[in-house]
Amino acid sequence: MSQDLPRRILEHLDGNRAEMAALLERLVLCESPSGDPASLARVLELLSDAFAQRRFRPRILTGNESGGMLLAMPDSRPRHRPHQLLLGHCDTVWPVGTLATMPVKTEDGTFWGPGSYDMKAGLVQGLFAIEALASAGVDSLPVTPVFLINSDEEVGSHDSTRVITRLARSADRCFVLEPSLGPDGDLKTARKGVGRFTITVKGKAAHAGLDPGKGASAILELSHIIQKLFALNDPEKGITVNVGTIDGGLGPNVIAPQSKASVDVRVPTQEDAERIEKIIHGIRAETPGTEVEIEGGVRRPPMERTPRNQRLWQLAQRGAEELGIEIEQAAAGGGSDGNTTSQFAPTLDGLGAVGAGAHAVNEHLVLDKMVERSALLARLLSFPPLDDAVPSGD
Repeated sequence: MSQDLPRRILEHLDGNRAEMAALLERLVLCESPSGDPASLARVLELLSDAFAQRRFRPRILTGNESGGMLLAMPDSRPRHRPHQLLLGHCDTVWPVGTLATMPVKTEDGTFWGPGSYDMKAGLVQGLFAIEALASAGVDSLPVTPVFLINSDEEVGSHDSTRVITRLARSADRCFVLEPSLGPDGDLKTARKGVGRFTITVKGKAAHAGLDPGKGASAILELSHIIQKLFALNDPEKGITVNVGTIDGGLGPNVIAPQSKASVDVRVPTQEDAERIEKIIHGIRAETPGTEVEIEGGVRRPPMERTPRNQRLWQLAQRGAEELGIEIEQAAAGGGSDGNTTSQFAPTLDGLGAVGAGAHAVNEHLVLDKMVERSALLARLLSFPPLDDAVPSGD
């Protein structure tokens, strides 16, 4: 690679700021909530056209439970060359019609709109990164870029995880185009694992006034269980256990025959995940006449700062230095598909937009930072295989 490659990448992107903003606006105006196949089909088609214009071959994979996925790779892909996975999602948490109350607008270099920060800007940055490399004269990369854009990340990636896993198992490295963390745009080198549990308690109904002794209160038992769950919180270790919803009972004059709770668990390490999961599944009923059923687990494992993930971070530091960009690493409490890829290949997350307001009415991003972050991604894509780019032990 030429030593002036970083300069040429930046020059191309700096000259295409307006085009980046225009594509972002088109994507945001194409509302695409999870679970709306028709809307998702439209945004996947728009993205397919954008990849085709950049000499990538797009292929839409039909989903079993989702709106499908977009797989894209270069028109000409040399055989027996390693690949690097670029991962993103096109679904948002916003229902169709949100634009009426959250219109797209640009003010003082800030872009506002539903789904812009999380994470359609990251998709734009990925598209322009490969465009910048082509403009800089890079016809073939030493590690072939392969894009996968799913449409069910916001609802747990249940449909797409199998495809993500298959691609990550054989990848040299994975770059996740989720938004960065915090106002300084830190890259995410660690994420907590995410667990979901449903706890159902079955008791026995009876008249609360006439025959209370003949009943067994599922609500009483659930109250004991909730105390046990909250006792698992450990702020120092970063472990959070939250009972988010509870339901149960038939009426104030009936001993409750059933109750239910939904539980969210966040853990920083796989060891914590296995321990907390074992404790929750080991909960037993204490109230006579009741029984407990527990479903769920930590389905999205933690993304930890493994040695190979930190080597990829070192590569990002090197690229940022060449580009004159300042970056830092941070840990995020939320999960992403990077949690999955990290189990199989070196992963760097948070390479998308710099801004704030994910899942909030103030969702926005800084347009100038799109140029910097797209340039950083382009430089990362241009490096040789990880073992050659960052020797072990450096």
